Amino acid sequence: MKFTFPAHLVRRLMLMIGGEAMQSGFHFALNIALLHLLSAEGYGLFALAMVMGGVGLSYIRSLTAVPATIWMSKSTNSAGVDAHDVTFGSAALVVALLMGLGTGLLMRVLGDPNGIGAACFVCAWSVRSHMRTAFFARRMQLVVSISDAAFTIAGIILAGMAIWFSTDALQATFYALAAANVVGIAVLVRLARRRLRISFRAPTWRRYARLWPQLCWSGFSATTTNIQGQSLALLVAGIAGPAAYAPLAAVLVLFAPLRISSLAFSNMTQPELAKLVRNKEFDRVWTQAKIWALVMVLGSLAYGCGVLLVLPMIKSQTLQQASVSLIGIFAIANFVPIMGYVMPRVVLEIVGDFRIVAFITMAGAIVGLATIGILLAVAPPTWSLAGAAVSEVFVLAASWYFAANRMWNLKHPSEQRPTMVGAWRRAATLAVQRR
Repeated sequence: MKFTFPAHLVRRLMLMIGGEAMQSGFHFALNIALLHLLSAEGYGLFALAMVMGGVGLSYIRSLTAVPATIWMSKSTNSAGVDAHDVTFGSAALVVALLMGLGTGLLMRVLGDPNGIGAACFVCAWSVRSHMRTAFFARRMQLVVSISDAAFTIAGIILAGMAIWFSTDALQATFYALAAANVVGIAVLVRLARRRLRISFRAPTWRRYARLWPQLCWSGFSATTTNIQGQSLALLVAGIAGPAAYAPLAAVLVLFAPLRISSLAFSNMTQPELAKLVRNKEFDRVWTQAKIWALVMVLGSLAYGCGVLLVLPMIKSQTLQQASVSLIGIFAIANFVPIMGYVMPRVVLEIVGDFRIVAFITMAGAIVGLATIGILLAVAPPTWSLAGAAVSEVFVLAASWYFAANRMWNLKHPSEQRPTMVGAWRRAATLAVQRR
């Protein structure tokens, strides 16, 4: 098959990466500032709040943002697009409020005096994340990028004031981040010239309920993904305490731009690949998936090597004499597989195989919990990253296997490709028949 270079996708990617890069740069600078300002326990709490923000974004992505992108792309008229926009937007607000409440409770348990600031931050961040994805689906990349710039500028000013003037830098920073996200939402709505359309009437929930058979697997996938991806933070903080997690978080935050760029790739490719699937152009879908995956893996390797060169220059009491180079190597072993399975997961999502994604991440979560738990029992917390890497490699292999199998079955609907499970089942049946 002849491959056509997707120049339009590259242009969209550059626009999206620009907005993501601004946010990533701001978060990175803020983390470095707080790394030198807060105690190990304080920075550990801040890092855990960022983790909860990531958890909130994953639920928003699975239950509202990605389904909105897929169904809005498949809608053939503006009425269908608007209906799905209202439905998923209303659900996103509910999910964001629940995530904010959960964050506040968790932070109080772990030592935050009230947890309200962290709760507001996670709630506002989750809402803005859904709106960004929905506007990407409407091809408003420039509007989203300007909104990202407004969030970044507001965040720099407000966080700087919080750190400089407040006696409680941690709480003030949480409120500053929440306010900056609200500014980003306001600019997004203003520039797009669209009203915030939220409805909790019965027709909205009936429409969402009709989609729930698929969305429930997406939600289950988000749960298993969070267990698989965030088990490191939760286990280390829960067993050894926030201070023990601080050195790991201080290094892992340097790799945050990779997660943000992976989200940009997902936002960029999902609408395009969903249309190709609708047109049954499965060869183009699979070719683009492999090319973008190669780009992301090579880019993450290059980025990781750059981080290894910078790590020895970072000096802070939060690091607690930890071996930052070893943490950096383990971090690369985690993030390269993460970047490698972004595209097969996108493929499985756009064809509606949320159940397969859920089972993959559930198995990865089991592997991760077991290996991290064992390593925490017999080795320093640094080595728990090796257990997380084992989990990510497992998810990488399983994602590509099932995505390839699904693409083959779509291209050859009358001749189903034999799967590993099917082969085991046939072998067992043959053994019983022989007996």
